[in-house]
Amino acid sequence: MEQNRTDRFKTAILLTAVAGLTGGLAFYVAGEPDFANLIWIAGVVPALAALVVEILRSIGRGEVGLDIVAALSMSAALVFGETLAAAVVAVMYSGGTFLEAFAEGRARREMHDLLSRVPRTATRHRNGGLEDVPLDEIAPGDRLLIRQGDVVPVDGMVASDTAFVDTSALTGESLPVRLAHGADAMSGSTNAGEAFDLTATREAKDSTYAGIVRLVEEAQASKAPMSRLADRWSLGFLAVTVSIAFAAWWFTGDPIRAVAVLVVATPCPLILAVPVALVAGLSRAAHFGVLIKGAGPLETMARIRTLILDKTGTLTDGRPQIVSIDSHDGMAEGDILRIAASLDQASKHPVAQAIVAAAKAQGFSLPVPSEVAEFPGEGLVGHVEGRSVIVGGDGFVASRVGRMVGDHPAKGAGSVLVAVAVDGHMAGHLVMSDPLREGAGAMLEGLRREGISHILLATGDRADVAERVTEGLGLDGLRAGLTPDQKVLLVLSERKHGPVMMVGDGVNDAPALAAADVGVAMGARGAAASAEAADVVLLVDRIDRLGPGIEIARGARRIAVESVVAGIGLSVLGMIAAAFGYLTPVQGALLQEVIDVAVILNALRALRIAPHDPATPKPKAVSSGQADLAQGATP
Repeated sequence: MEQNRTDRFKTAILLTAVAGLTGGLAFYVAGEPDFANLIWIAGVVPALAALVVEILRSIGRGEVGLDIVAALSMSAALVFGETLAAAVVAVMYSGGTFLEAFAEGRARREMHDLLSRVPRTATRHRNGGLEDVPLDEIAPGDRLLIRQGDVVPVDGMVASDTAFVDTSALTGESLPVRLAHGADAMSGSTNAGEAFDLTATREAKDSTYAGIVRLVEEAQASKAPMSRLADRWSLGFLAVTVSIAFAAWWFTGDPIRAVAVLVVATPCPLILAVPVALVAGLSRAAHFGVLIKGAGPLETMARIRTLILDKTGTLTDGRPQIVSIDSHDGMAEGDILRIAASLDQASKHPVAQAIVAAAKAQGFSLPVPSEVAEFPGEGLVGHVEGRSVIVGGDGFVASRVGRMVGDHPAKGAGSVLVAVAVDGHMAGHLVMSDPLREGAGAMLEGLRREGISHILLATGDRADVAERVTEGLGLDGLRAGLTPDQKVLLVLSERKHGPVMMVGDGVNDAPALAAADVGVAMGARGAAASAEAADVVLLVDRIDRLGPGIEIARGARRIAVESVVAGIGLSVLGMIAAAFGYLTPVQGALLQEVIDVAVILNALRALRIAPHDPATPKPKAVSSGQADLAQGATP
């Protein structure tokens, strides 16, 4: 609402200035120069008054900007009778602020498109029927109906067999994604297939969309280091402008030359170029599923030279997958998986949930287990279809069936061996591992092309596990067995050599993300703590989006610098020409207007940055938690 009032006020000032300029020109052409001067003055005064108020507010905040030059140019033009030039400057400045608002509005359009799609109600199953309820009434565990074309209102898990959702508004992924039963569905995605049921896992205020709203608000209110640098440049530019204007007046005795210098120097390139280019970069990055929490992180992201990666859930998929199934008593592999998954339904352990998801993905119908006893960190004991079943670590199961533990040939570093016993006999083993994300190698190569010269892996896993998983990736260093505090120390030590980016997804990564110059969280499945501590959130569960994010950040920063250098350079040349009498105040004002428009249009080029978007296969959409497999955790 406040923003709308500000925009209306800027529009009114612009219309007044334009009316004053055109009305004065009409009277001047009609041979009434006195009336023309009065109308020009009437058009200038509101713009000048608004400008003076804004300058006083800025000084009250401890900021000194280039608006002072615009106020000086209008005031000097009025004092020395150059009312036409003052009117042109008034139109130029009010038009510049209007164009700034318009440009930033266009740059934020993609972010606002995200927000405008938030549904107001949801359809909930209740007592055998359906009811429409406000979002605030939805609680975790509620079963919702998502009709075709509906926007998913809250984060949840697919309760139907399958679902097809369009996540393009959140991630830029153009094709609908197939989600299996139990897969996570983000609020804000659109149902692109048949109606499906969703079990809510979060309240609306804690869902993905609510987080986006908060992050967009923070981004819009932020000020980049480059913007603050532009403010510092403005003091130097102000000194240069006043010096040239004073020198022109002093050596020629003609105050009109000083007025012309001030008019040409109206510094919209510095005022507009940086914020427009950086906000455009924020918008463009959001289109690719990279949500950056402000212009400051965007600008820092463009200068990153060192990258530190967590392993589990970041460089690896974070979801254990079954590599092989070994049968010992002639039981079919499918039966071993089905029986193990049936018992594991009673456990929330990530490995157990991965086994359940794998069985459901193969279409197995899982009976409900009975008489289940869970031994945390070791395994489960219970009955499935009247048969005694034990599922867990090899040592746990072997001790229960009176068998010695042997070396399993399929188990390597970083693998988890899950044993399955049925009716007192060892039925078989499930060999599981946490695979490297597809496209990770290509992603790292792309980052090196973008100027990332130092890439490290920081993990709490054993060194042999980390080395096996990252073999062939060409990392510059590997730090294994790290605690959260040690990860922070690693980040701080690397910061001595330049800006550092840290990428992680777990609660244990949050301190390191906060310590880094730019912290990046895997927001799709990562912990809320890491997303809150991070400066950048990847909305899609694909680490290869880092490349486009960095490319966009660097492109936006480059465009901002180009705009400033070109705009200020042209302004200085114009000031010199005015000082030597080659430009009148009116000509100078028109020249500066051309420069302003060119600078704004150039800054908006950031909206068209087309980063290389690696076409990597998407991971299978199965629901499971994260697991630190290297610690040997078993259900």
